[in-house]
Amino acid sequence: MHCSLVPPYILQAIARQDDPVLRDAAVATLGLDRTFAVNRLIGDAARRRTTLVAPEPPRLQRRVHDAHGEETLPGELVRSEGDPSSPDVAVDEAYDGLGDTWRLYREVYGRSSIDDAGMPLSGTVHFGQQYDNAYWDGEQMVFGDGDGVLFTRFTVAVDVIGHELTHGVTGATADLEYRNQPGALNESMSDVFGSLVKQYALGQTAAEADWLVGAGLLAEGVRGVALRSMRAPGTAYDDDRLGGKDPQPAHVRDYLRTTSDNGGVHTNSGIPNHAFYLAATAIGGPAWEGAGRVWYAALTGGALQPTATFPQFAQVTVAAAERLLGAAGRRAVVAAWQGVGLVTS
Repeated sequence: MHCSLVPPYILQAIARQDDPVLRDAAVATLGLDRTFAVNRLIGDAARRRTTLVAPEPPRLQRRVHDAHGEETLPGELVRSEGDPSSPDVAVDEAYDGLGDTWRLYREVYGRSSIDDAGMPLSGTVHFGQQYDNAYWDGEQMVFGDGDGVLFTRFTVAVDVIGHELTHGVTGATADLEYRNQPGALNESMSDVFGSLVKQYALGQTAAEADWLVGAGLLAEGVRGVALRSMRAPGTAYDDDRLGGKDPQPAHVRDYLRTTSDNGGVHTNSGIPNHAFYLAATAIGGPAWEGAGRVWYAALTGGALQPTATFPQFAQVTVAAAERLLGAAGRRAVVAAWQGVGLVTS
């Protein structure tokens, strides 16, 4: 299954525009997303068994390739671990973002790369023509350059890289099904840790962070600041060319019941996203140290089932908060879930 960053409902809205440049870019992106939509770590136990090998000593290993506008992966190798910076800004952004993600997981959570077995991190930039997306295919990151009208290059936002690589972490641990509530939790985990990658790289506390996912991706002239807001789901953009107003709910009373987008995985993720924001800001300090440790323990601790619902996930985080942060942490996490309409015991 394919878990690219830009939701299909945004691309479908762009494909209905009269502007032939935007329409053609969106149609091409949707086609490529369907073509490259398989063989991920998510939901593929056989793939994980072949990927999770004997652990190697933790060592950051990065490789960045250039597709030169073609659709063949991985493309030309243009920068390896330890190489000097490139004259191509997209190459360096990808290289730095891979490193930032590796460092969060290693330095904060003790994880050895995405699979916890020392997996090298690889990325390909300049994929396709006006490709309006980025994704992780189970082996590497892939970045489009955007159409230049609605979207800029997809290497510009480090949380995008953290988001996509976290799909690999989820696939290697809780393996949350990519549909309905477990799918929305899957997307939320990627937004949570993508945001934490950015905050850790910038040295921001929970109070200082912008809590935006994909800030910098929207081109000049687009009415919006990002693809999603964890602080205020439903406010990230409001532009007819993107399908109108950001549809993410922040509360379970507004949960979207739909058969599209695998049951609304990109939309309903706003609910657990907001719960994390509430927990992180209530606990205070660096979010990766407080709420981040709780959510990481919930994801990787073995108590979370692939079919987990929002209430079930909430219960796992409450238990993890009490274990890791004590009574005060438990109260903060309980209040956070109550803030999005979920009552936990």
